[in-house]
This record gives sequence, C-alpha cells and structure tokens, in this order.
Amino acid sequence: MASGTSHLMTQRQSSVFDELVQIDEFFAQLQKPSNLDSIRTKAGEFCKRNEHLKIALITSGGTTVPMELNTVRFVDNFSAGTRGSASTEYLLQTGQYAVIFLYRSKSLEPYSRHFSPDELLNQLQWEPETDDITVSSSFKPKLREILKHKKETEDRLLKITFTTLSEYLFTLRELTLVLNEFGSNTMLYLAAAVSDFYIPPENMAIHKIQSSEPLRLHFELVPKVLRPLVKFWVPDAFVISFKLETDENILLSKARKALTKYGHKLVIANELNTRKDKVTLVTETDSEVIKVDSQLNNVEIEKFIVENVVQRHQDFITQVEAETSTH
Repeated sequence: MASGTSHLMTQRQSSVFDELVQIDEFFAQLQKPSNLDSIRTKAGEFCKRNEHLKIALITSGGTTVPMELNTVRFVDNFSAGTRGSASTEYLLQTGQYAVIFLYRSKSLEPYSRHFSPDELLNQLQWEPETDDITVSSSFKPKLREILKHKKETEDRLLKITFTTLSEYLFTLRELTLVLNEFGSNTMLYLAAAVSDFYIPPENMAIHKIQSSEPLRLHFELVPKVLRPLVKFWVPDAFVISFKLETDENILLSKARKALTKYGHKLVIANELNTRKDKVTLVTETDSEVIKVDSQLNNVEIEKFIVENVVQRHQDFITQVEAETSTH
C-alpha cells in the first residue's frame, strides 16, 4: 500500500513538474516587456499603502496577437473593456478594496468611460474674450458626480496597461508575485478577453508581410495560464474567470468544465448577445443567474455582479480563517 501511494505521489509530482516546464518554455519564447521591474515596484508600493484593505486585480480589454516581429498587422478581438472598467468603479465604491486595473491601452477606463471625446468637447465652451473654458450647465451634474467618485477613490486605484498577448501574460504573472503575499484577501477578477491563439516568434515574418499574394497563417494554442495561476502563482486567492460563448447551449457546461480543469472559485458565464443583461455565476456546486433590463432601468449589470462577488469573497475569507483556526 505504501509503495502504491509513493508511486502515485511520484506521478503527481512529475505532472506538476511537466506543467511548470511547459509554462516556462512558453514564456521563454515570448518577448518580455522591459518595464516589469517598474510594474512590480509600483504594485508592491500600492499594496503596502492599502494593506488594511482587500486587494483586487481586475483585468480588462482584449489582447493583440502580432503577425510580424516589426509589427504592422495584428489579430484583435472586439472587447472594449466595458465589464472590467465598470466593475472597477463599483468595487471601489464599496470602500473595501484597493484595485489594480490591468487594462488594454486605449480601452475603456474607470470614470472616463462615461464620456466619449466628442461628447466631452461638445460640452465645453471656450470664451475668446476671457480665454476661459466653461462647462455647459446641463452637463455639470454628471461631470461633478464622476469627478467626485474619481477623487474619492484615486488613492485606491492603480492602472497598468498592456497591448499584446505577451505583455498581458508577463504582467499578470509579475503582479501575482506581489499579490501572493496577501493570501485570501486577494481577489482576481479576470475579465480581459485573452487570445486563445498566437504565432510563435520563430514563425513570424521579421518585416511587414507583403500583399503580393494570398496569406495563410498558422496559429498555435496559447497554454492556459489559469491553472498555474490558481495552483502556483496565487494559490490562496479568490480567483474569478469569465466565459463568453455565442452558443448558449454549451455555456454552462463549458463553465463547469473550466472550474474542474483549473480549480478556481467562480466562473461568470455570459452569452454574446445578452451579456449586458444576463450572466450566470457558476461554482462547483451551483449556479446563480443575474438579470437586468439595462435599457428599461438604466442600470449596469456590473453593479449586481460586484455586489455578489464581494459577498462571495468575504464568505471565502471567513471560511479560510475558520479552517486556519482549527489547525
């Protein structure tokens, strides 16, 4: 019996080692961002200033996949960062969290997401006689409210940008090295739309691909970093992932499969055409539907998602503390 148990443990250790090797090999072929040391320093200082609070890492927006080493063309997705930026605002407004907002450059950001550049410019008037700028009276209440919330939460928000898939993955791993110190008080809210496919650098053209003939590209699968993230990088954190499908019939089964495969705590599942009005929160044991009529009630579903996950995170912390006290 002891021999069989020992053999099983050896198999598991070998499997863990193989996973780590695969991930390390994947990262080794990617272009490493030059500012990782700066990111880690900023994140560490930010978390230290806010150590009396829970810490959330919210990822947002889509990742680009370059087609050339000297990139002119790239593959992208439609994500504008709506869910991540809105959720960041609502989480900050609870007063319980400091938030690291890891977002795609030029995607939506907390607070500024409420105004398009044209809308903002149209509400400002320049007075030539005084060389002064004024804001239209009808616009002031909305602007005042947004600026008030921004001012109240600015010490609890750290914004970090990425553009490419490799920048996102390297930065995510770097931030988890900082967040691991905070254990169950850490929540990862992984709302970014991360590419499932990439072109290995050794298979890329060095310069701009010429348009003199039809183009065929071969993409490789991106290894799923959610498993090592949950298992090795931040094993004590409350980790939430998102699942988007265009076929509602497979949505819940895919969400449950993800939970089984990666071992995190919650999947927020949404179907493409109803994602602003309906999500399903899926755990290993149950599921809960959140629905709103955003057009009728002028509310954002992210408000209710955040209320729900904040309570789930607190329940998780309480459970961890109870288990710790009994050992």
